[in-house]
Amino acid sequence: SSKPGTMQHLDDEIRSARVREVEISNDTLTVHLKDGRSVSCPLLWYPSLAKASPAKRHNDRLIGDGTGIHWPDLDEDISVRGMLLGRSDPTVEQTTDPDDTTTVST
Repeated sequence: SSKPGTMQHLDDEIRSARVREVEISNDTLTVHLKDGRSVSCPLLWYPSLAKASPAKRHNDRLIGDGTGIHWPDLDEDISVRGMLLGRSDPTVEQTTDPDDTTTVST
């Protein structure tokens, strides 16, 4: 059994997450949050980013007071909330692979 308010606290924590920095490698999107956490997801979860040139991938800006990231060249938006909840682009089929590379570090 969970303590009363635990889920509400978690939801508030997810909603309050703000991006400090975006880092993109050839296969991973990593978002560093202002509270010190970092979230990494496979770039394949976001096909438009995976297919884009490095220059277009690195042309990003924070939106919604840091609650999301926008890539104007790609017309792509990703929310921090979605990343924290493990959500990919709706066109990507996710599996429950035990070797999943999604990580949240503190």
